[in-house]
This record gives sequence, structure tokens and C-alpha cells, in this order.
Amino acid sequence: MLEIGAIVDNKYKVLNKIGQGGMSVVWLVMNERANKQWAIKEVRKDGVDNYEIVHQSLIAEVECLKRLSHPHLPSIIDVLDTQDSLLIVMDYVEGISLSQALRERGAMPQESVVSWAKQLCDVLGYLHSRTPPIIYRDLKPANVMLQPNGDIKIIDFGTAREFKEGRADDTIPLGTQGYAAPEQYGNHQTDARTDIYNLGATIYHLVTGYNPSEPPYEIRPIRKCNPSLSSGLEAIISKKSPLAVRWYSKNF
Repeated sequence: MLEIGAIVDNKYKVLNKIGQGGMSVVWLVMNERANKQWAIKEVRKDGVDNYEIVHQSLIAEVECLKRLSHPHLPSIIDVLDTQDSLLIVMDYVEGISLSQALRERGAMPQESVVSWAKQLCDVLGYLHSRTPPIIYRDLKPANVMLQPNGDIKIIDFGTAREFKEGRADDTIPLGTQGYAAPEQYGNHQTDARTDIYNLGATIYHLVTGYNPSEPPYEIRPIRKCNPSLSSGLEAIISKKSPLAVRWYSKNF
């Protein structure tokens, strides 16, 4: 594992640990020659099960981000595949995740949520307009960083995929329960509507404080949670994609 003070690739000095998940550690580093801070995501080969699968997912994330350029997406700077670990050097995104903001503050102000939703729509529109379209598939508060200036960035592209015309369904169902659209459970191929469904679940969590990935795993009309919320926003969140309507009518 990296440690504070270590020099990576003869140019990145490790300053501090800024995050840790189930399979990775994120470090704040300084490129002293360029006088600029970056983040390094470190995934150790002996720290995860099925490393080859994890490695494949991370490389897919890297290759996906390398081709993209958008103000609400981080940029990949470098990839170092060492004997012990995979190191991904990327933009340092200052701020906190929206999931941390929810834990600390509860439901977010409606005006803020609408502003973030517009930014998320902008970046999703960008991803869906690529050739072929890129489907993010795991939009949720934990994967959205809130920066000090109020803007957001989407992080973690490990589950993103390119849309393939004519496929009946995805090879591997991926997503987070509560936010995932019905087609992510293997009934249909994911497409742009999948991200729109995830967006609705994310907005619901932010504006109500109720986590759809926890029991009773439901998304209720938001004004039943808080009568002061906008009826227009409630209508937007309550809309379902045609795939969702077919799935629910078949299974319930």
C-alpha cells in the first residue's frame, strides 16, 4: 500500500489518504514539477477477491473516461499497472459526496437539488450523445461529488457501458438496489432510459432524505414525505420509463 511521503512514478508525492472503499484507497498526491494536486486510486492485487474481474472493470472505467471531456466529469491523467497494484491518476475533486451530505444534513433544499439535477441532466445528455451512447448505470448520491462552488461531478465509471444496438439484455446485471431500473435485473438491455430512472431515484433521495436502497425499498410521491415540496418536481420524479411500466405490470 502507498503511504504518506512516498513518491510514485518519480513525480507524484503522496500527501494524504482522502478516501477508502471496499476495494480501493484514494490518495491525494502532488506533482511537484507541475505544482498541481491529483488523486490516485490504488487497488491492490492482494486486497480484493477476483482481481482479474475487478481489473477488467477498472480498465473499462479508465478507457471510458479517457475518451470523454465534460466539466462535470473527472479526467484520467495516468494509469500505472505495477506488480502489486493498479494506480489510476485522475483529477482531484475537492468536496464531499452527496451521500455524505445526506448523512450530515438530511434532506437537501429543493432549490439545490434542482440545480444539481440540471447539471446531472447535462452530463447524462453528453454521455448519451456519444457514438455509441454511454450508459452510466449507477447514478446515486454516493457517486456524485459536491464541490465547494456548488457544482457537481460524477465519479466511478466502473459500471458504465456502451449501448449496443440489437442486444436483448446486458451480459451482467449491474446497479444498486433501490436506484436500479427494472431492466438492470436482466430483463432488458440498459439504455438511456436506465440512467433517467436512476436520476429520478437519486433526486428522490436527495429531496426527501429517504434512501430507496433501504427497506421498504420504495419511492413514494415526494409530497407525502414533505407537503411543502413542488408538485411539478413530484410529477417529474414519479414518471416511469416504458420498460419500467412493462416490468411492473408483468411482475405485480
